[in-house]
Amino acid sequence: MIKTATFAVMHFSIAFSVAYVLTGDVVVGGAVALVEPAVNTVAYYFHDKVWDRIRRRNSGPAMVPEAA
Repeated sequence: MIKTATFAVMHFSIAFSVAYVLTGDVVVGGAVALVEPAVNTVAYYFHDKVWDRIRRRNSGPAMVPEAA
């Protein structure tokens, strides 16, 4: 859990820093830092669903060569 918490702090800090540097506005930096991780979480859910579908498609029944 500590690793997850420190990653969240790092993610928030990076999002805030980038938005602040680009806009010069603390409020915009804070808003981006709060909204971006939430949007990223939802996007990850769908990204994971797509990869599950790809894995299932690629792990179908193995082709068995016919006997000659």
